[in-house]
Amino acid sequence: MRYFRTLARRAAGLFLTVLLVVPALAAEAPDTIEGRQKDLNFLYHEVLETRHPDLFANHTEAEFLQLKAEIEERLETVSEEEFLLDLQRLTALAGDSHTTLSVGSAAADFRGYPFAVVRRGTSWYLSAISPEREALLGQEVTSIAGKPVEEAVTAFGTLFSSDNPVHLRRQFRQSCNVADIYEYLGLVEAGKPLEITFSNGKTLSLDAVGREEMNKMEIALLSSRITGTPETDAMDAYYFAKPLTDSTYYIQYNICKEADDLSMEDFAAKVSEELDAGDYSRILLDLRNNGGGSDGVIWPLFEVIRSRQLLAGDDVELVGLIGESTFSSALINAVEIQELGGVLAGEAAGGSVSHFGSVNVFALPNSGVRGQISSKYIDLNTLLDAGAGRGVVTLEPDVEVAQTLEDTLAGKDTCVEWLLAHPETLTAKEYPNAPLTRGRFIGQLYEALGSPDVTVTDMPFADSLGGMEWYSSALAWAKENGIALGNAEGCFSAARYLTWREAAVFLTRAAKHLEISASDPSSDRHGPLPAALANGWNQAAVTQAWDLGFLPAEADFTQGITRAQGEAMVSVLAALAA
Repeated sequence: MRYFRTLARRAAGLFLTVLLVVPALAAEAPDTIEGRQKDLNFLYHEVLETRHPDLFANHTEAEFLQLKAEIEERLETVSEEEFLLDLQRLTALAGDSHTTLSVGSAAADFRGYPFAVVRRGTSWYLSAISPEREALLGQEVTSIAGKPVEEAVTAFGTLFSSDNPVHLRRQFRQSCNVADIYEYLGLVEAGKPLEITFSNGKTLSLDAVGREEMNKMEIALLSSRITGTPETDAMDAYYFAKPLTDSTYYIQYNICKEADDLSMEDFAAKVSEELDAGDYSRILLDLRNNGGGSDGVIWPLFEVIRSRQLLAGDDVELVGLIGESTFSSALINAVEIQELGGVLAGEAAGGSVSHFGSVNVFALPNSGVRGQISSKYIDLNTLLDAGAGRGVVTLEPDVEVAQTLEDTLAGKDTCVEWLLAHPETLTAKEYPNAPLTRGRFIGQLYEALGSPDVTVTDMPFADSLGGMEWYSSALAWAKENGIALGNAEGCFSAARYLTWREAAVFLTRAAKHLEISASDPSSDRHGPLPAALANGWNQAAVTQAWDLGFLPAEADFTQGITRAQGEAMVSVLAALAA
């Protein structure tokens, strides 16, 4: 799959088109001082400042204006390549992986070093080099330009807009051999060779060469040593599916877009038929090659998968596979897998949980350099229970299984092989200090009481995600028994953070359903009601919850509720109900 072809097609492509940092089109306008000023002003005032939803989220306006002024002072003295990198640096201040400037083909004189690297696990390896140095292929790289590789990656962050370290590493890998970048950042002195050091103490010195010469060079690729192809190799298709074993069904989803020859509805129907024909206990949904598109495309497939889980009493495990290339809309789909009760396996994603996105494109008026800019902030921290408490941070897998270089060369998929060898139910990563949502609390309450039987025939509330959330059965039970009522419009706002007063109401309603009263001799009263809980909405429920010992005496009731505190509260109710 593309995940493995990093050492093959992608390595070769990097070597041959290394100078194209990101594809772009250059206009015919001459490179003049006035033209440069026009591009600079347009980029800052007409694009970044005007169109970005929160340009100064990561750097202040003063920092942007200071850098803009520095660029203006250099307009008459810098080369075309340096000016374009100046513009890229200004764009990178946004700290937004979706807001980028594509300067590559606008400067014909960009130079490169003839090499490429690949990352496996936590190490970097030489993946492409000239034939006479082929013996170095596969050697672990420890430093580039006199710096540990991760420090070099950090330095590249000045030019590449990234909102998490995984995406920055990806940007570095794709551009690590552009000589002009090293010189611009002061990592290599102009005209001097690039020094690369390996873990065995050997060093490699490379001189920069021009684009035309680079494209004519012969190269030796580490990919030539790959001896097999994994069964999960990427297909040249938007999506496909097949059984891997009698108990594991595999779905590969490579782009968030509907194929012209196979709609997602039809694909989901095909998957449904195959799932009906087998007896699968685990479904693997592979998003490791998916860089985004439209996050809603996948929902017919989600509906098929969730229906199988509900029919099987949630005995069918959904495992999403993520990695460096999982980005944008695919990242949203990965978090939705967790919302459906699935777990994520693989490696940290290139996308952040909450992030700027929904991009619009633009072109600079003089050079014609193209770029893209985010138009809104996608806050999964408030939209999904699975995203609660996780802001602009890398999406981490619940179960980390990194692809190894050894397996790559042997044509094995490390993550899938591990999953096939571990059929036991996987455990989702816990975030005990994350804010507790209303939906999760009802789920905690339901599970603490033994997950009573309930039939989910429709969406519990009007704003449910098709009734497919992992806690959908809990919501149906809570509504059926008068514990969760929703508002006048029939909505529940499951992803909204729970308040202490709301927790008290849910708990006392549950206590009433279980015929537990405040006079119960097993209740644990602990003193007068705290001032923070006095005189508010539904005071009777708050007082009763306090008298029954549901609300923790040591809590700071001026602060929000964590998931761990929610577990503690429902355990008290469960003990009284026992």
